[in-house]
Amino acid sequence: MLVAGEASGDKHGASLVRALKDLHPETNYHFFGSGGAEMRSAGVETLVDVRDVAIIGVAEVASAAGRLYRAYRTLLSAARTRRPSIVVLIDWPDFNLRLAKKLHRDSFKIVYYISPQIWAWRKYRIHAMRRDIDRMIVILPFEEQFYKGQGLDVRYVGHPLANVVRTTRTRAEFCERYGLDPRRPMFALLPGSRHKEIAHHLPVMLDAASRLRTFQMCVEPAGINRAALSPVTDQPPEPFAQSSAPQFVIPLASTVRRADVEQAVQQVSSSNGDEPLCTIIESDTYNVLGHSSFAIVASGTATVEAALSGVPMIIIYRGSDLNWRLIRPLIHLKDIGMVNLIAGRRVVPELLQHDATGENIAREASDILSDPARITEMRQELARVRELIEAGGSSASERAAQAVLEMGGN
Repeated sequence: MLVAGEASGDKHGASLVRALKDLHPETNYHFFGSGGAEMRSAGVETLVDVRDVAIIGVAEVASAAGRLYRAYRTLLSAARTRRPSIVVLIDWPDFNLRLAKKLHRDSFKIVYYISPQIWAWRKYRIHAMRRDIDRMIVILPFEEQFYKGQGLDVRYVGHPLANVVRTTRTRAEFCERYGLDPRRPMFALLPGSRHKEIAHHLPVMLDAASRLRTFQMCVEPAGINRAALSPVTDQPPEPFAQSSAPQFVIPLASTVRRADVEQAVQQVSSSNGDEPLCTIIESDTYNVLGHSSFAIVASGTATVEAALSGVPMIIIYRGSDLNWRLIRPLIHLKDIGMVNLIAGRRVVPELLQHDATGENIAREASDILSDPARITEMRQELARVRELIEAGGSSASERAAQAVLEMGGN
């Protein structure tokens, strides 16, 4: 049984399932639980769909209480009826830690994959985790020592995205496919994977894009001097046309409805009396990032994807005022962006809550893009982040699968 509640968990769950099958192709596995399109494509029977439960913030939890409770009862009933040999809980701590408590009492073996960020806030949760979790599988290098110090069985496997984020098309192929101009730089906007994230992040990102649409760049195209990216051509891309204005691309997460994003883009474009401000692309995030010169990214897994692609970026976060007032005092860290946490210091700027306005984002982006030395330094730091989250050898998903199988489920 696998339980994921958002787009990143759906992605990691699918990779884990494929790795389990690859390790023991002779085994007749049956996977079920909570997930999305990616887990279904990997062969998981999803009794709960992540689109129905991917929420963020205190107020939204309250409004979605009925859906969450039904999901909880569905999964608990399925576990008791089907008796899975192992339950793998993937991130989604507010839901999964409650489920773990009940399933542990029913004597299930519980593996937790993708750690709750209790090293950042709500550290009191460690007591319940020590009681209810049989094994932690963690993806960030500093988490292993943290959990060992707390007395948990823990395995560090590296980040599952480290061996996945790759460009698969040349810039010319990519631009032709989506009607983009290969002579102009591309900026990526990644507003998040949940409805509320789109509502809070996309408007300010589009405002920033409107302000940056006439920004003139004289830089090398994305991909040059990025050793971390797997080459898709032996020839370096052509330089951008002199003084090129950017074009903006939004790669959709699998849990986001295209119509919601299209409506927001059309409103901004109509107010400016121009053609659509952004090109919306589905199911091709890594090629978007691989060919982008810059990105504006909502805090979360997408910041790691951008870092692995070597894309200079700004991290933003916005939520409801109520959610921000309740949660920010509980966070004990100066930085919240995953890239900065992995690096151990701020290597990319963060604009949070009221500071995350279109004007501020555009100003910060202009400052970065006008300073070639700063761009070079940021790319070097992002390459170092990639090195930190690669555990070497086999893929992180394969190591995670082995850690699951070690639990002795039959």
